[in-house]
Amino acid sequence: MIADQARPAWPAGLPKLSPPHHCCYDRAFSMTTMTMWEPPGQSDTDAGDAGAPGGVGGAGVASATALPARRPMARATRITLFEREVRERLSRAALDVVFARAERLSEGQRSQRGGRDAYFGSTMLTVDLASFADVFRDACDAGTAHRLAALFEADPTVPRRIRELALREAARIAGARLKDVRTQVTVRAQGAKVFVDVDVEAAFAV
Repeated sequence: MIADQARPAWPAGLPKLSPPHHCCYDRAFSMTTMTMWEPPGQSDTDAGDAGAPGGVGGAGVASATALPARRPMARATRITLFEREVRERLSRAALDVVFARAERLSEGQRSQRGGRDAYFGSTMLTVDLASFADVFRDACDAGTAHRLAALFEADPTVPRRIRELALREAARIAGARLKDVRTQVTVRAQGAKVFVDVDVEAAFAV
């Protein structure tokens, strides 16, 4: 403990200082003053009105948050000149495989017609889709067989190929050249198979 020392006497002629004042800052209550920025030309009155409920400032906030009105949808006044259509046709490569691997059954005979020798015969093609499962990516089922039969009749190149195949079979069976050939083609689907029946009638070439 330090003992109190005697204070020296105050010099003569110097004014005495007032006793030290205690700090008036209360640490339990702190208040900070914030200075608000005001746009040029705005007075304190305007700022007060802007912050008042229902004043100019309130309307500005409301208008700023309001969503813009939607424009009405425009009506189509023009139409397109062309239409696009998706068509399904048989693959040329697939047709080559079908006619090369289809089962063939042909028969025919020589006969008299109008006092002249003629050939009458038929050729039946059987397309068993189950045997093409290793070639086609499509499902080899009854649905595909019906689609194939319909496209056989719709494709203009298929009847020509069927007729040429039937003529080769007829010439092979007759063992002679044929002329004035007439054919009738019937296509039907049954299960996963497509049957093509070709009736052939022709005269023998001299």
